Amino acid sequence: MTALVCGSIAFDTVMVFPGRFRDHILPDRIHLLNVSFLVPSMRRNFGGCAGNIAYGLGLLGGAGAPMATVGHDFGPYRQWLLDRAIDLGHVLVVEEEFTAQAFITTDLDDNQITAFHPGAMSHAHVNRVPDAAGISLGVVAPDGRDGMLEHAEQFAAAGIPMLFDPGQGLPMFGGEELRGFIAKATWIAVNDYEGQLLAERTGWSHREIAGRVRALIVTKGAEGSVIHADGREYLIPAARPEALVDPTGCGDAYRSGLIFGLMNGLDWETTGRIASLMGAIKIAHAGTQHHAFTMDEFRDRFRVAFGRSL
Repeated sequence: MTALVCGSIAFDTVMVFPGRFRDHILPDRIHLLNVSFLVPSMRRNFGGCAGNIAYGLGLLGGAGAPMATVGHDFGPYRQWLLDRAIDLGHVLVVEEEFTAQAFITTDLDDNQITAFHPGAMSHAHVNRVPDAAGISLGVVAPDGRDGMLEHAEQFAAAGIPMLFDPGQGLPMFGGEELRGFIAKATWIAVNDYEGQLLAERTGWSHREIAGRVRALIVTKGAEGSVIHADGREYLIPAARPEALVDPTGCGDAYRSGLIFGLMNGLDWETTGRIASLMGAIKIAHAGTQHHAFTMDEFRDRFRVAFGRSL
């Protein structure tokens, strides 16, 4: 059975400015901003929530199929995913558009200036969730606004259990729309900030939101995560990473572990720890899809991190 992951597929171009933005931006001239930064370091990563989650799920031996709209420049990314046996049957090419792209410039203080071009992602609603045949779980992750709304509706109509993962797309929706997502969701995953925003916009506390779904999962970075399910709170510790290299994509890595646990009927303590370890492995690598392991290696890491066998 397959997890159908509706969300973005994007190129992330990451540049490093070997200085500090504050030394080049004059506060009294901010209304006439015109600056240029020399960035000798640059890398282009394959990213986007759907691509990242499907990649992580594949590392764990699970089947994750991204459902996304991409542009005419998708070729290199397509080959990367095909080489890793990821099903691209639900990826639609919009020939007149570029694939979604983020251009991120970071300075020595880890400040970031990001420009995001949605490109083909704006056509996400053209893709439709198929019937339940072969799909055991659906994911609605950050994507085009209309696509997120329609895909949630389609999962509900098809009777496919759905993980709602609004991420950075959450600010696009008002309280009524978010309450609608919650009504259709089986599980919800957010980080701490997103959880607070979700509570504010819906007018529901975490306890009230958790009471409307099977589980509300809230990640808290180095503090671990909390899973609100079964009328209780499961406190999941953070796994210790080997290095702190790049946090980009850690949330997607966590969600791939979460989905793996859900698809295999694992208990919340185990599922949360698999997800936690996925995030820790990812943060030790630059880019969102450059971490890799064998399952034997993962089991060893799990035993060392949590003092128990997987």
